[in-house]
Amino acid sequence: MRAVLTVGHGARDQLQLASDFPTPKASPGEVVLKVAATAVNYHDIFTRRGMPGIRISLPLIVGSDIAGEISEIGPGVTGWRVGSRVLVDPVFRDGERFGMIGETAHGGRAEYVAVPAAQLIAVPDAVSLEDAASLPLAYGTAYRMLVTQGRLARGEKILVLGASGGVGVACVQLAKLLGAEVIAGTSSAAKQEQLAALGADHTVNYAAENIVDAVKRLYGKPRVSGGGGVDVAVNYTGGDTWRDTQRTVTCGGRILTCGATAGFEVVTDARFLWTFEHHYIGSNGWSVADLEALLGLIRDGRLKPVIDRVLPIDAAAEAERLLEDREVVGKVLLKP
Repeated sequence: MRAVLTVGHGARDQLQLASDFPTPKASPGEVVLKVAATAVNYHDIFTRRGMPGIRISLPLIVGSDIAGEISEIGPGVTGWRVGSRVLVDPVFRDGERFGMIGETAHGGRAEYVAVPAAQLIAVPDAVSLEDAASLPLAYGTAYRMLVTQGRLARGEKILVLGASGGVGVACVQLAKLLGAEVIAGTSSAAKQEQLAALGADHTVNYAAENIVDAVKRLYGKPRVSGGGGVDVAVNYTGGDTWRDTQRTVTCGGRILTCGATAGFEVVTDARFLWTFEHHYIGSNGWSVADLEALLGLIRDGRLKPVIDRVLPIDAAAEAERLLEDREVVGKVLLKP
């Protein structure tokens, strides 16, 4: 079968297309999927670059967001049939294995992939497999962060940093579904227009205006006595953006985070933490219930994942470049 292999840690030249990679067979408890689509995520890029403390066996087929149809059923598998349309929850949750599909086991950048049947979620007929493949790492993460952990409420004001990326776009869409007022931060005027079209009430171009100044202009300076600023800020960037994020949040407000793409060693101004009684809430990944809820939102016509473009798997290096150079809004999918 055709598959894209990450053969080593380093630059994008470590991605190689194989035309004769062995087609997987279903072991006990597994099924084989004919892959319809797999999404490209920054996690794929981190895996290729190498992540501290995580040992990856190479070569590896990455791609953790996978949707497709069952082509083979292994011994002991019940409740599924050949042809069933499914989404894969990529996280190993059995306590026996570490990591997830596309990271510590072969993933979706291939024509076929073998996965444990316990990690399958049925895709409703009204949901395309491309939309389903957009969900876990971006929309699942955003849903858990805003809904399950963050308890975002109707009428609250929310700031989303990095709003044009996969998680950021999902946060904008879900926050609007929840009835929040959204301010979306991004890096260009063109992306501002796209985020406004997705429902963002206000947009800020980091290159033209400091995010703290923008929040003060829109809502006033946060005050210890209450008022001003945003109720909730989403910051999965980390790095040198953390302290400015603190300065945008109202008294008693919440800062939500699910990662640190620009660096995990952040500077926290303890004065804002105690004086403004801020709540810092971490969110890690998603649950099966989160993914099922998202599929239901798509089925009911309330949510449409934003897919920037769909490319063939032999364009995997270009897909990763688009993410690294921040040239996309929403998701990039690869199809075999």
